[in-house]
Amino acid sequence: MEAIRSAQRPVLICGGGVVSSEDAARPFRELAERMDAPVVETLMGLGGFPMDHPLCLGLVGMHGTFAANRAVANSDLLIACGMRFDDRVTGMASRFAPKARVIHIDIDPAEMSKNLHSHIQLVGDCGLVLAQINEALGDWSQTLPEWRAQVQAWHEQHPLWGVRRGEEIPTDPAGVPKPQQVIQAVQEAFGPKAIVATDVGQHQMWAAHYCTRTEPRTWLSSSGLGTMGFGLPAAIGAAIGRPDRDVAVITGDGSIQMCIQELATVVQENLPVKIVLINNGYLGMVRQWQEMFYKGRYKEVDLRPGMPDFVKLAEAYGIRGLRVRQLGELADAMAETRAHDGPVLLEVVVHEEENVFPIVPPGGANTEALLSRPGK
Repeated sequence: MEAIRSAQRPVLICGGGVVSSEDAARPFRELAERMDAPVVETLMGLGGFPMDHPLCLGLVGMHGTFAANRAVANSDLLIACGMRFDDRVTGMASRFAPKARVIHIDIDPAEMSKNLHSHIQLVGDCGLVLAQINEALGDWSQTLPEWRAQVQAWHEQHPLWGVRRGEEIPTDPAGVPKPQQVIQAVQEAFGPKAIVATDVGQHQMWAAHYCTRTEPRTWLSSSGLGTMGFGLPAAIGAAIGRPDRDVAVITGDGSIQMCIQELATVVQENLPVKIVLINNGYLGMVRQWQEMFYKGRYKEVDLRPGMPDFVKLAEAYGIRGLRVRQLGELADAMAETRAHDGPVLLEVVVHEEENVFPIVPPGGANTEALLSRPGK
C-alpha cells in the first residue's frame, strides 16, 4: 500500500492472468482508475482492460506503442498482473523499467523474479489479490495530471502508423488496401463484442493494435507459442462455445494453409465463422525480418508460386468466398461478410511489403524501437 500511495509515475501491466482469472478485470480497472495510472497490455492480456479507455496505452514490448514503452521505461512503480516478463515484452531486460519498483502479481510462484527482479511478490489469483489491494486502500484515490500529460505527449509524438487518434490512415494512391485498413474495417463491421481469433505474423500484430477489444475473452491468439494455424481451430471452438457472438478470424496467406482442412469442420458443424484473409503473398513477418535485419536477403518467404485461389478453395468446401483488391470495395465486402448467415472467407489482397511498426530490433531495448522504414 505504501508503494502504491507514494508512486508519482505508476504503470499497470494487464497480462493474460487478468483474462484467465474470471474475477480480475473489474478490480484491475478499479485500481487503475483509483491510481490514475496508465495501463499497458501484453498480447495475452488484450481485452482484460478496455482498449478504448483513456488510461489504456495499448500493447507493450517488441511491437508495443511508443507511449506504452516510454511510460514503462520512465515509471517509478510497475504493477504487473498475471504476466511472466517474457522477452517479447521486456526486450533487453536490464533496461526494462529501470527506474521502477516492481510489484508482481501471479498465481505461479515459479514466475517470481524468473526473468525480471520484482521488489514485491504477491503470489495468488489476480482477481483475489487485486480485490484485497482495493479493500486495503480504503477510500484512497489520486490524480496525477503531470504524469498523464507526459504520457499523452508521447502518444501524440508518435502515434500508431503516424496517425493521431480519430484520423484516417493515408490511402494508397493506387487504391490497394493497407493491412491496417483491413483491421479497422473488421473492427467497424463486427464491433467490440465479437470474438476475434488470429493466427501468427504481421496480421496478428496489426490486429493487436487496431482491433479494439473492450472486454475479456474476446481475443484469441496463440501469443507466446507463436503457432501458425491457431486461428481457424480457435474460432471453431469459440463459435461452438459462444453461439451468441460473432466470431471472426484474422489470418494470413501463410497461416491459413497450416490448418485449412478445418474448413470442412466449419461446414460439417454449420458454424458461421467469418475468415478475413490478408494476402500479401509472403510469410510476412519473416520477410520483414529478412528485409530489416538480414539486408533484404529473402529466403523461402515468397508464397506466390503455388499460391491457391482461396476463393475457389473456399467454394470447393461449400463456403462463401469473396475477394477484394481495391479499398473502395472493402467496407461493403466486410459488411456482406458479417451479414451472411453461414461461413465466409473474405480474401483481401494488400501491399506485398508493408511492414509492422513499431518494432524493437533484436537485442535492443524497448525505447529503441524503429517507428518506420529507415529514411522514411
